[in-house]
Amino acid sequence: MVPQGENAGRLRRLAEDGSPDGPVIHSTDLAAAVAELDRQHQPRWLWSSTPEVYPALLRAGVRVGRCHDLAVAEGLLLGFHGRHGEPRGLAASWARCRGLPVPDDPPPRKREAQPALFEPETDPLPDGADPLDALVASYAAQVEAIAALPHPEPMRLLVAADSAGCLAAAEMSHHGLPWRVDVHEELLVDLLGPKPAPGTRPRRLAELADAITAAFGGRQVNPDSPPSVVRAFAKDGVEVASTRAWVLRKVDHPAVPPLLEYKELARLYAAHGWSWLESWVTDGRFRPEYVVGGVVSGRWATRGGAALQLPRALRRAVRADPGWRLVVADAAQLEPRVLAALSADRRMAEVASTGDLYASLAADSFDGDRGRAKIALLSAMYGGMGGEAGALLAVLRRRFPDAVGYVEAAARAGEQGRLVRSRLGRTSPPPSSAWRELTGQPEPDENTARRSLRAAREWGRFTRNFVVQASASDWASAMLAALRRRLAAHAPAAQLVFFQHDEVMAHCPAEVAETVAEQVALAGQEASRLVFGPTPVRFPLTAAVVDCYADAK
Repeated sequence: MVPQGENAGRLRRLAEDGSPDGPVIHSTDLAAAVAELDRQHQPRWLWSSTPEVYPALLRAGVRVGRCHDLAVAEGLLLGFHGRHGEPRGLAASWARCRGLPVPDDPPPRKREAQPALFEPETDPLPDGADPLDALVASYAAQVEAIAALPHPEPMRLLVAADSAGCLAAAEMSHHGLPWRVDVHEELLVDLLGPKPAPGTRPRRLAELADAITAAFGGRQVNPDSPPSVVRAFAKDGVEVASTRAWVLRKVDHPAVPPLLEYKELARLYAAHGWSWLESWVTDGRFRPEYVVGGVVSGRWATRGGAALQLPRALRRAVRADPGWRLVVADAAQLEPRVLAALSADRRMAEVASTGDLYASLAADSFDGDRGRAKIALLSAMYGGMGGEAGALLAVLRRRFPDAVGYVEAAARAGEQGRLVRSRLGRTSPPPSSAWRELTGQPEPDENTARRSLRAAREWGRFTRNFVVQASASDWASAMLAALRRRLAAHAPAAQLVFFQHDEVMAHCPAEVAETVAEQVALAGQEASRLVFGPTPVRFPLTAAVVDCYADAK
């Protein structure tokens, strides 16, 4: 499907291999044509970019079941071959098909500039190509490229799951997260004081700034300026490397408590204060712009709005409409369970078959000490060796050699500059040319050798975690795709309204809330089968039915 503007467009049926399987259909009411074809045939829609096409369908009241997002697929295929960051839009894909210079992708359309109707492709394609012909040819090239991979089926699943994620992301922005402006404003007043005049601090921040100055003996200190704070500590004989919270908590000085409170409240004021409310909440809905796969590991990001960093205090403002409920679910300890399934470590799988994986691991290997068990497992996934982590990791290595060996093999691959992949083929970026130059010197001097070893180990820590985190993204994408399909079948009035890497939220009429909760659990089980096959590892996706997000956990 290719829009042509003013709600017109063209459509063409394709065969499984991407070749045309029917004539071009011209429509002067594209939304109606899509709705009818989706009802009759439940096809997989092919278009250049879901964020550019699907919102207009949603505004016209049209929801589709499946799609193939050309840009998403292009990005995954480029990444598989170590070509992260290259343009992936229709123009770029077409240029690659034709052996032409690849143009840059156009910038994302601004949120306030979203059209009321469909818009045609605004940038001309290389060679003056027709957009529909370019879309068909680019898709056929992707089908061929996926078929040529050593293991094509996982990549097919990944493209389908991430494409479904794009549909869900557009629907979440369309429906919006229910948001009580009055509750949010009450929270801001309680924490910060009345809304300040432009250019002034809120009352509580001003009080804390005065307290910080007083704690430094009356010397004027700007708490918003890290260098100012560092200099103030130095004048009191206290050396601090930075003003990060974890650094300050180790310092014994009367300025630390007000500084820590100031930092937390200033962050809330800057990121989610009154200006945020005015910019992002309309008609009782927060509508962020999600970027599917916006992080190299496959995790989602947002374009403004900071939807994935909502302070816990503000969850009180997320409340269901009258007669509706929120169904909030998260996958407990997702990444450790992914490691157990990835590595097929039998003993680790037994540990991961329980509800609280860390408690089970503690009982198995760490004399019941859950904290030490958690440190050990996080050290295995993230490469931490400081403090007692090294000794705890040694215990883990003896007890679970396959699990620890899996991430250590990924770390060695990274240290050697090789690519590593997730379960479905999501691929790590290659290290930079500067990294290769530093680590590839045949006879380095002592200083260069130390720098080379440090750089290699740092990249190894990245690839060590990448295989786990990216595979967790594979599972989350498959779960979201399954849940979206299940809700359409069993609770069509339910709306997906929020998602981050291990948490999903639906807003639904109260009478179908329990059905939605059941479908959430089944979607988690389906994702586990799709991504990992038969495995004893449990991926519990526990749903809470609540009126307010803050009550979910």
